Parts: sequence; structure tokens; C-alpha cells
Amino acid sequence: MTTSAARPRAVLYRMVMPGHVCPFGLKARHLLRSRGYEVEDHWLETREATDAFKAEHDVRTTPQVFIDGVRVGGHDDLRRFLGLKVRDPKATTYRPVAALFAMTALMALALSYATAGSVLTVRGAEWFVSLSMCVLALLKLQDVQAFSSMFLNYDLLAKRWVPYATLYPFLEGLAGVLMVAGALTWFSAPLALVIGGIGAVSVFKAVYIEQRTLKCACVGGGSNVPLGVVSLTENLMMVAMALWMLAAPVLWPGLHAAM
Repeated sequence: MTTSAARPRAVLYRMVMPGHVCPFGLKARHLLRSRGYEVEDHWLETREATDAFKAEHDVRTTPQVFIDGVRVGGHDDLRRFLGLKVRDPKATTYRPVAALFAMTALMALALSYATAGSVLTVRGAEWFVSLSMCVLALLKLQDVQAFSSMFLNYDLLAKRWVPYATLYPFLEGLAGVLMVAGALTWFSAPLALVIGGIGAVSVFKAVYIEQRTLKCACVGGGSNVPLGVVSLTENLMMVAMALWMLAAPVLWPGLHAAM
């Protein structure tokens, strides 16, 4: 007869109040259980109980995890204890941009399939760029002041005329919406060409000529996306889309009507 080994035990103290349940406490409990720990879950149900616990154990935050009678610490400390990576909130990352472009690409494919019965169409490629412009503008519009402050670090036109930093996300969004609809191309295409062209030159000058290390305002003012190839690509996509929409009716008349 064989007996299974006893599961390791952990003691967790976390805030569970009528108006607040600590999310990191829930994450810590899930992490412990997923790693095979039997969790002794202690709720701190009042502010007084929480303050008393902090004073008793000389800690500043909750949750707190104890394993084998030794305090491990909070959620991030637990991740380190288990050999897991801890996210650095100040670290630069391309993840927001990658997620955005992946989602807009899927949206464009879905629209293409819904309207033409095929995922691979010229209109789908156009929708990818224009939808990306719309979503990028939306992210900037969440906090226009934060975006404009970051944008002023490198955009050449904004440095000369400060209101442009505030207007930019509105202009980008307007051009994107009109391009999604395929309407007023005579206005949307030149608009995208101008703002995309200025943006591309600004990024190239700041990053590749002046060798400056900056954060990109492309996904809003609170991002940690580094200014560089992604920012340049975003602006060049706008330029390419504008040139395509101006040239397509001349070079391939009836192209969109046939789709």
C-alpha cells in the first residue's frame, strides 16, 4: 500500500472586506494552489484587523504569505520564491503594440470575410491599416494631456506649434474612420499623408540621427513602448495607406467597386 506525500502548506493573510477584496490576495491564493500548496486562507475583514496584522509582523502591505513558518512576503515576493518572473512596471516593452496590431489584423480579416467571403482581400489590407489608426487614436484620447507631453519630446511640428500635440489624436482618428468607410478620400488621404510623413521624419531624426532614448506616445501617454522601429512603422503605414488610396482609383479604376 502506498501513501501519497503530504501537500506542502502555506498560510495566506489577505484583505477581504465588504467594499474591497485585494486582487493580489486572490492572485497569491491561485498561484499557491496551482503549485500544489494547501492554503490556510486568513481573511483580514476590517481596516483595524489589517493594521494590527501589519504592526504585528512589521510589514507595510498585504497579502502576506508564510511557508514552513517563514514569511515569504507579498504576491511579487511569492513569484520570486517560486522562481517565476516578476514584471517590472518601468521596463520598456513592445507587447501593447503587438497586441494592438494582432487584434486589428484579426478584425480586418473578419470584416473581409463578412463582406467578401474571403479573408484575403485588398479591402482587408486597407481595413487593417485604418482600424489600427482608429485604435491608436483611441488609446491616445484616453489621456490627451499625457500623450501630448510625451509627443512634444520628439515631434517636429508639435515643437513648433504646441496645439498640434493635442490635435494629433483627433486628426489620426478622423483619418482612420474615413478610411475605414472609404469616404472623403480627397480629405482623409492627404491628412494621413501629412501627419504620417511628419511623424516618420520626427521619429527617424530623434532615434536614428540624434540617437535619443525616448518612450513612444503611439499607444498613449502612459506606455513604456520605446520610440523606434515600431513608431516609424506606424507612421510609414499611414503614409503608404494614404498614397495607396490616392493612387488606386487612378491606376486600378473600379477596384473597390468590384469587391
